[in-house]
Amino acid sequence: MAGLWRSYQVLMTKYPWSVQIVTAGSLVGVGDVISQQLIERKGLANHSIQRTAKMMSIGFFFVGPVIGGWYKVLDKLVVGGTKTAAMKKMLVDQVCFAPCFLGGFLCISGALNGLTLEDNVAKLKRDYTDALIANYYLWPPVQIANFYFIPLQHRLAVVQIVAIAWNSYLSWKANKM
Repeated sequence: MAGLWRSYQVLMTKYPWSVQIVTAGSLVGVGDVISQQLIERKGLANHSIQRTAKMMSIGFFFVGPVIGGWYKVLDKLVVGGTKTAAMKKMLVDQVCFAPCFLGGFLCISGALNGLTLEDNVAKLKRDYTDALIANYYLWPPVQIANFYFIPLQHRLAVVQIVAIAWNSYLSWKANKM
């Protein structure tokens, strides 16, 4: 395990943006597999590989780039590594970024699932508030620790590791018709 972490560190040093995006996409995919197998109990015979591929594509092309970029912006908006700075970063993240990101995620997943604009809006109205409330139960303490203890280049990975459970929930929420 230590060797795997060292390899990850080397790759993060050489290719930080690419590694963050691949990590995000992979872990969103893991979240979907967990959602289908443990939450929805579909079984391997009924597992939708197409759905997992769609969720991974959201991770590669939306989650990874958007969150990775957001952390860079946030570090410029709120400078420092103190407890106060970590609290400010968490507040800006949860008040400004999280609601927009969550809406974007749900809309993109709806579009990839073939929902019409009207159906996507109806699904968003139905699921958004519950998902945002769930977000506020999980993410504030995680983000305070993330912003206080974790260097910028590792924040997305830490968030995505914690987010395996969150991605499982979001995948279930996004694909519940």
